[in-house]
Amino acid sequence: MEQVGLAAAHTDVSLWSLFMQAGLVVKLVMLGLIAASVWTWAIVIDKYLAFGRARRQFDKFEQVFWSGQSLEELYRSLSERNNTGLASIFVAAMREWKKSFERGARSPIGLQMRIDRAMDVTLSRESEGLTARLGSLATIGSAGPFVGLFGTVVGIMTSFQAIAGSKSTNLAVVAPGIAEALLATAIGLVAAIPAVIAYNKFSADAGKLSGRMEGFADEFSAILSRQIDEKLQPRAAAQ
Repeated sequence: MEQVGLAAAHTDVSLWSLFMQAGLVVKLVMLGLIAASVWTWAIVIDKYLAFGRARRQFDKFEQVFWSGQSLEELYRSLSERNNTGLASIFVAAMREWKKSFERGARSPIGLQMRIDRAMDVTLSRESEGLTARLGSLATIGSAGPFVGLFGTVVGIMTSFQAIAGSKSTNLAVVAPGIAEALLATAIGLVAAIPAVIAYNKFSADAGKLSGRMEGFADEFSAILSRQIDEKLQPRAAAQ
């Protein structure tokens, strides 16, 4: 009993020691989960900054757009820039508007459809940019615990084999192997829980921003529709 107590006292169960004592498969699982956790936090930081920047750009553009500035002046100021969000939808619609009138557009319905399609394509591209890499968070959040559980199962199997080989069930023999195995599950949860929380939050934020873009596209389409009627109907009546 005294020897068992001494062995238990000298057993190192620090995280680093548990990792170093683990088998090759369990080590690979742990390293993969650690890399997934690092990637998760990189995405979280990137999306947090990107969404904050997008909100500020949306607010700034809406303030300028509804300030009464003419559409032509606003288009000239934005056409040479690398636009995103609402500004890119506005520029795409105005570019199609100008091209159509330069080529002598005659059909209000055809012009309206081309403008709406240009805005829809841009809206789809911008929405994809907002949701980029969120799939990685979903994958890590759903698969992380199972990958950790796989490492735990392999570690426990190895521990049982060691117990059978030593023909001893003393706590000093059993505890380190079980702790090594459970560490894989713990790392899997550490990687998965932030990924799930971040995915839910950023998916909701992306939905809100996409909704703002869709609302602006609808409002701007109505504005251009009125201007199309003003420009093309007198021309059609004169003909």
